[in-house]
Amino acid sequence: MKEHRMTAGDLSRPWETLSSGFEEARAREDSLDRLVEWPAERALLGTVTDLAVLDAGCGNGAKVAQLAEEGAVEAVGVDISGNFMTVESHVELIQGDLSDLRAVPGLAGRRFDRVLFLQSFGYARDPILALRAAREMLTEDGFILLTRTQPVRYAIERAENNGTSLGEEYFATEAFDYRHANWDERVTLTKKPYTMSDLLNTFSAAGLWIETAVEPQMTPESAERYPHKQAVMNKYLGIIMFKLRPLPTR
Repeated sequence: MKEHRMTAGDLSRPWETLSSGFEEARAREDSLDRLVEWPAERALLGTVTDLAVLDAGCGNGAKVAQLAEEGAVEAVGVDISGNFMTVESHVELIQGDLSDLRAVPGLAGRRFDRVLFLQSFGYARDPILALRAAREMLTEDGFILLTRTQPVRYAIERAENNGTSLGEEYFATEAFDYRHANWDERVTLTKKPYTMSDLLNTFSAAGLWIETAVEPQMTPESAERYPHKQAVMNKYLGIIMFKLRPLPTR
C-alpha cells in the first residue's frame, strides 16, 4: 500500500486523493454529514428559491445540485478535484481552487446570494484572502455559510496520541500529521492547529461579522439508532457553523 504525504499549502493533491473516499464516507447511512451537518446547514441556509448559490469546495456537486432542485436560479459548485457527479444542465460545476474565488474561470464579476464553505475552508491557502474574495462576491443581502470541525476535536485526539493534556494541544501552534482513516488511510495530511479565537479573528480580518453560530447535535431518534455516532459526538463535540455577513462600510 503506497502512502501519500501532503504538506500544508499543497491543496490540490491531498483533496484530489481524498475526494472519492470522502464522498463514499458521506454517502453512508450513518455518516455525520447526513445525520447532523447537512440538515443543520440546510436549515441555516433557509429558502434558496430564486437565489444564486456558490458552493466553494463542493466535492462531487451533490449538495449544490440539491439546492438547484429546491429553486436556486444559479447553482454553481467549485472544487479542485474535478470529480463531479452528472448533474442537470442548469447546475454549473467548475474545477478550480477555492483559495481565491475571483481567479476561478467563469466567476469574475459574478455575484451570489449565498456562498458556502462546507468543511472545505481548511483547504484554503490563505483563509483571510479566501473569505475576502467570497465577501466581495456577495449580493447586498448575501451571506457566507461556513462549517468547520470543532478545534477541540483535534486537540483531544492529539492529547490521546501524545500523552499530553487538552490545554497543551489546544494552544499548540506547530503543524501536526493527521490521517483520515475513514476516507483513505494511505494519505497523511499536515494540518495547522487552530483555536476558536483564531476563527473569530479570521472572520474579523476578512471584514465579516457573525450573525448566527450553530453547534448542531444528533436528534434523539438518530442517537438511539446510531449510538456509535452519538459516542463520537459526545467525545469530540462535532462541528460548528457560522452565518457570516459583511461588516458595514465605514
